[in-house]
Amino acid sequence: MARVKSKKLPFSIKDYVVYPTHGVGQVTEISSEEIAGFSLQLYVIHFTAEKMTLRVPVEKAEYAGLRKISSKDNMQNAIKALRGKARAKRTMWSRRAQEYEMKINSGDPVAIAEVVRDLYRKPDQPDQSYSERQMYESALGRLALEVALVEKIEPDAATEKLESLLLKAA
Repeated sequence: MARVKSKKLPFSIKDYVVYPTHGVGQVTEISSEEIAGFSLQLYVIHFTAEKMTLRVPVEKAEYAGLRKISSKDNMQNAIKALRGKARAKRTMWSRRAQEYEMKINSGDPVAIAEVVRDLYRKPDQPDQSYSERQMYESALGRLALEVALVEKIEPDAATEKLESLLLKAA
């Protein structure tokens, strides 16, 4: 793998980025590889939370939904959504689960905050099903990682902050 000197690429080495279906990762290198006879420039992105590395062609990064970490303003919109009232859940779980999965995989912090808000349970409320709990944890983890980077705090502190906001809003 050869390292490539790049000009005017939207992301640089060490930039934190959001890939919609995997969450927050860090660009570890920009490489050039030959694949099927074509020379491609690739972002190599490491996702610590998922313990994986992804290679995204530079030309396809925008199409794939790769984006920079949210601005403070956009994160404030996500926090507002988190503080809002949870939506009534009248549809079957399978249908809601699909909708929540789409929101989580959209990579949009406001949509992810809505999932966290809708699936949050206060300590005195009945327990969630295993799949509801898994989806809640997944959404909370994604949102907390991005909040941590935006606010320059540790991911655990971001998780605590989000959960305390949920508790106050509930």
